[in-house]
Amino acid sequence: MLINFDNIKTNSSMATIVVAGADDEVVLEALNEANKKIQLSLILIGDQNKINNLSKSFNLNIKTIIHETEPSKIGELAVQCIRNKQANVIMKGLIDTKHVLKAVINSQTGIKQQKTLSHVAIITYPQLNKSLIVSDCAMSILPNADDKWEIINNAVNVAHKLNIKCPNVALISAVEKINPKIVSTTDAQQLIEKHKSLSDKGFNIDGPFALDNVLSHESAHHKGITSNVALNPDILIFPDLVSGNVFYKASVFLGNGQVAGVIVGASVPIILTSRGDSAASKMNSIILGILLR
Repeated sequence: MLINFDNIKTNSSMATIVVAGADDEVVLEALNEANKKIQLSLILIGDQNKINNLSKSFNLNIKTIIHETEPSKIGELAVQCIRNKQANVIMKGLIDTKHVLKAVINSQTGIKQQKTLSHVAIITYPQLNKSLIVSDCAMSILPNADDKWEIINNAVNVAHKLNIKCPNVALISAVEKINPKIVSTTDAQQLIEKHKSLSDKGFNIDGPFALDNVLSHESAHHKGITSNVALNPDILIFPDLVSGNVFYKASVFLGNGQVAGVIVGASVPIILTSRGDSAASKMNSIILGILLR
């Protein structure tokens, strides 16, 4: 599987992004670059004077600016825009993620749709001519087997929207054999059994696998692994946030991976970028969010 964000096609209808905390030059610059590829309409929430001054440097299609400086209220207003059908994607700007997510998961006014919100990243490795969908690298700290099932389904939904009809899901651990002392291996066993009970599967799943099993055919063959999931993975599911986050950052800073990432599980995609992200990864994340809307 190879996903090239330079050539990716979105549907023709204009995307409207509501930006929570839009008084940030880095965020507006990323939106400006994305707007060169895909037609965007923007609702910007934050300090109106700062937004007006910053936006002069860019060619943005601003639908409206909502003046608000209280972070919690900014998150609530962004979610309200989604509920009122004024926008179909949320992007986090210059406020803490917690203010956006708290509004998203509010039981009365929120937009949480699935049981679990999770972060889904797409990492493309130019030297390998391959892309991988990776989860969860930024949301679920220590998921149990039930949480992982939700994380898997969120990632599979992303794969389906990327036209991967029956993705191969590899469950990552430190070893490829069941070990009662390693929870990720016993979780993998439970998840595979649960998958077997499905009448309409929509994806393949196998594991546990050590990382080298799914990244190197030579390693897989050396260990006698013949699973098509290991030999041709589309999705890697990590046992916890620490391992997923380390893999994500190692892929970027050591493997020159090109990345995009969004939070899924709400009624709309949630784009989260940080100042540490490259300009390309910010733009790719915006494009991914629009594609998944």
